[in-house]
Amino acid sequence: MLQKGKLDIKREMDRLKINRMGISEVRWKGAGVINSDSHKLIYSGGNDHERGVGFILDRQTSLSLKGYWAVSDRVIFIKLDGKPLDLDIIQIYAPTSTSTEEDIYAFYLDLEKAKKQRKFQDPVIIMGDFNAKVGEQRMDDVVGPHGLGQKNERGERLVEWAQRNEVIVGNNWFEQPPRRKWTWKSPGDGSRNQIDFILISKSFRNALLISKTLPSADCYSDHVLLMGKIRVKLRKQKKTKPNIRLNLDLLTSDTDLCQKYNESKKQI
Repeated sequence: MLQKGKLDIKREMDRLKINRMGISEVRWKGAGVINSDSHKLIYSGGNDHERGVGFILDRQTSLSLKGYWAVSDRVIFIKLDGKPLDLDIIQIYAPTSTSTEEDIYAFYLDLEKAKKQRKFQDPVIIMGDFNAKVGEQRMDDVVGPHGLGQKNERGERLVEWAQRNEVIVGNNWFEQPPRRKWTWKSPGDGSRNQIDFILISKSFRNALLISKTLPSADCYSDHVLLMGKIRVKLRKQKKTKPNIRLNLDLLTSDTDLCQKYNESKKQI
């Protein structure tokens, strides 16, 4: 994202018919919103050009945006107005394998803060680069049997968090060929791993219709685009006019106000 001229994400979203896209490693300072004629970019960064997360919403989806919270340079939260429930989406960028235990703890603390912003009954989607491997073995109703590779320590922690928070690892429940499962390739194209995930509330798992990677997407990254098709109905935000009520009783109790009112009528 920092290297602006090299990638037209909006063009790719239109080509692939993607309504909303979460981004890891935005690499912009601070936090804010950038609007164009067709899309809205919401981003959350730090004090330097590292890390950073964000969302790009097409015009239709942006009309349903109720608000956002830039939690940190690793976590951002948006709320979309839906029917009959709102839709909460959290985009994350987890610390890499070289990060300290303190970094991991701070990340999950930020994730907890974001998740607490939602109403209990509203569906939540948590997506992004978790830098974790959950493997290909099914674990209860949290991790499906269609993953890739072997689970590692970071994956164990992610699964435990998902179990406590009543969410599932969504993209591991859809049978796909390996090229539709891996989300990251190591430098030099040495190996491919699945470290990006879409998590969704257990009670709304049927809303996730499909999830797979799109290797053909122009991401200009060592990650490939992970796509999820979600069945929800969003409601457009309507600007309502304020309901102004006149307190006419003041005209009888306040003589100065009554005089000013009479003078204004004469001027009209």
